Amino acid sequence: MQELEDVIRQCVERVARFRRQHQRIGEQNTKAGLIEPVIGALGWDLYDPDEVHREYRRRGVDNPVDYALLLLRTPRLFIEAKGLGENLDDPRWANQTIGYATMAGVEWVALTDGAEWRVYNAHAPVPIEHKLFRAVRIEDDVEAALELLSLLSKQNMGDNRIEELWKGFFVDRQVHTELTDLFAGSDPASELVDLLDSRMPRLTREEIRQSLFRARATFDFPMSAVPPQRPAPSSQVRQPSVQQAAPPPALATKTNQSSGTRSSRQASGRVTPDERKLKLADLLAAGRLRPGTTLIARYLGQQHTAELLADGRVRYRGEDYDSPSGAGRAVKIMLHGRDITENRIATDGLDFWHAQDAVKGDVVTLKEIRRRVALGDA
Repeated sequence: MQELEDVIRQCVERVARFRRQHQRIGEQNTKAGLIEPVIGALGWDLYDPDEVHREYRRRGVDNPVDYALLLLRTPRLFIEAKGLGENLDDPRWANQTIGYATMAGVEWVALTDGAEWRVYNAHAPVPIEHKLFRAVRIEDDVEAALELLSLLSKQNMGDNRIEELWKGFFVDRQVHTELTDLFAGSDPASELVDLLDSRMPRLTREEIRQSLFRARATFDFPMSAVPPQRPAPSSQVRQPSVQQAAPPPALATKTNQSSGTRSSRQASGRVTPDERKLKLADLLAAGRLRPGTTLIARYLGQQHTAELLADGRVRYRGEDYDSPSGAGRAVKIMLHGRDITENRIATDGLDFWHAQDAVKGDVVTLKEIRRRVALGDA
């Protein structure tokens, strides 16, 4: 099997070339140049319609799906292809393909324009906007693309590895929502106050309530990952095993006070006026961030990436935002839909996004990098 990583990197180069030349290559060329090479690298036989069935119809009167990937002649995954650059946010595409899959009894659906892949669980008992499992742009993060796409390999679909990960993700997302809601309301949840009151007898209930008003909690659930398939030394390919992925540095579960991150409090006790004056453009000018730096956020068990532009704006999914908070809000809208409540959409972008400190080399929140610049911490 051709190594998946090589194919993804080739696709990244093609996408970059097409974008530089402002080419709209259309759906058929997207399939041939960007999608089918990935399907083949995942171990599916592109020349056997019992494995890769193009323009699949469950019944003759049904609309076709671009690809059905089959095991023992039974569809296991539908792939809906769009031309490179098509707007995958248009709800028609996901609704249409998930509808086909539901009728056909197919659990897994991928929607892709070759540059971005979105994987949905069509059978999840939730609204369509919450059926999204993971999404990745291959240009932004080749490793994340390897992790996600390897789940769609013939071997892993046969072993149902993706279902194992989905179960944990589905539970984690619900727990995350409830935990966030405990802190996001206009009044601290009474059960949370009760719990802390029982554990902290030296504080009054009112002191606990006032502290919770000042608190902002963020939660991260490290996801299990299936390592990408790589050739073994022999002619056989190793079967990947499911293992627990270590969370990226500085992305572990944490609870922050409104006065700053835990590391900020330890160093200075509060966010100083000098810190508040600093913008991303100042961090760039100080050399702690570099233009083109990848910003990383983990939200609802998924990793999201954005690009820091030279003028301090943030580019996320092709759109430019004046602040990291605006880009963070866009992440939440993408996952929750535009009906998201104001409490849930509220985002401290400096705490939401992480980046590599160009001087120290570690990956920390933008807020921590801002603190270091304000303190002259080299």
